[in-house]
Amino acid sequence: MSDTSEIERIHEEYLQAIKNNETVYNNLKMEQEIYKQTNKQFLKTERDVKSLQTVGHIIGEVLKKLTDEKFIVKSSQGPRYVVGCMRNIDRELLQSGTRVALDITTLTIMMVLPREVDPMIYTMSEEKPIDIGFGEVGGLKHQIRELKEVIELPLKNPEIYKRVGIKAPKGVLLYGPPGTGKTLLARVVAATMDVSFLKVVASALIEKYIGESSRMIREMFAYARERAPCIIFMDEIDAIGGKRSTDSSSSDREVQRTLMELLNQLDGFKDLEDVKVIMATNRPDILDPALLRPGRLDRKIEIPLPNDQGRKEILKIHSREMEIEGELDLDVLVKLSVNFNGADLRNICTEAGMTAIRAERDFAIQEDFVKAARKIAETKKLESKLDYKKK
Repeated sequence: MSDTSEIERIHEEYLQAIKNNETVYNNLKMEQEIYKQTNKQFLKTERDVKSLQTVGHIIGEVLKKLTDEKFIVKSSQGPRYVVGCMRNIDRELLQSGTRVALDITTLTIMMVLPREVDPMIYTMSEEKPIDIGFGEVGGLKHQIRELKEVIELPLKNPEIYKRVGIKAPKGVLLYGPPGTGKTLLARVVAATMDVSFLKVVASALIEKYIGESSRMIREMFAYARERAPCIIFMDEIDAIGGKRSTDSSSSDREVQRTLMELLNQLDGFKDLEDVKVIMATNRPDILDPALLRPGRLDRKIEIPLPNDQGRKEILKIHSREMEIEGELDLDVLVKLSVNFNGADLRNICTEAGMTAIRAERDFAIQEDFVKAARKIAETKKLESKLDYKKK
């Protein structure tokens, strides 16, 4: 009997030992997890402290490669040095003109830096093309075909030009009255192609300090080459592309220097390079002949006022999404909108909608469009009386 009780006692002690072991094991796992989290936090804090104590680097530029380990660099402070290079840096990247970071003590090349780009260039690239196609542009079928031949075809299928034995065009000039769709065409081209798109208004390139405008032109084209295929759209090009004259002020000379840098960049393109330029203006008569010559702007496309058929197509496009009661007679509106540009025709639909809202209706009717067309026609008469030219 005593032996049986002894066995039961030992068995109970064994079970208790197992429970204690499981408890200790669970506590150990918990402590290990806490240790991992604490160690991770410690390493992060250590990195933060080290980053706060780290001395910054000097920005320099590689001038010449002497050997695989020695380079002549020019620091941002002016002096030139013969320096070494970290082993983990690809020597092929260290070409003349490459920006690098130099150790502040030993002047060793620590890393390769990207090309210096003016913040305004990034602003140009943030211009998002509108999400429409060529079917949304009315009355410009011939102009769209010519634009595609110059911009879209060389970027998508450059081999065609090689087979024929001709050089691909570098750029195109869109010219015509205001409101005819020059800017819209450039945006549609960018929207229908999977390419980078830079949009700049030429007047924004003019800077106060001498040389800044030319530098921005260089950086803009360098940025476009790095992100090829790319389309550069320069609106209101007459701001920097006007005819040069001998009797000019210092500000005019800065504009002329900007134009010369633009001409230099256009001439510097390689054949079939994936960068195309679209320029737009409503004053082609004042542009410099050097800018217009073939080899720089190979094609000039006039964007005229729409004819009867074009006006009908544009009105149909802009009235497509409107709530209209009854049938809309576009032929009547076409007769009332002689000499209207695309912007005026869009304004007819906007004014018709405003008339409907004024009448507390959720839909427009034919009479609203007729009133809108007559109202805008009166405004056009006022425009024709305004003379902005100096007498």
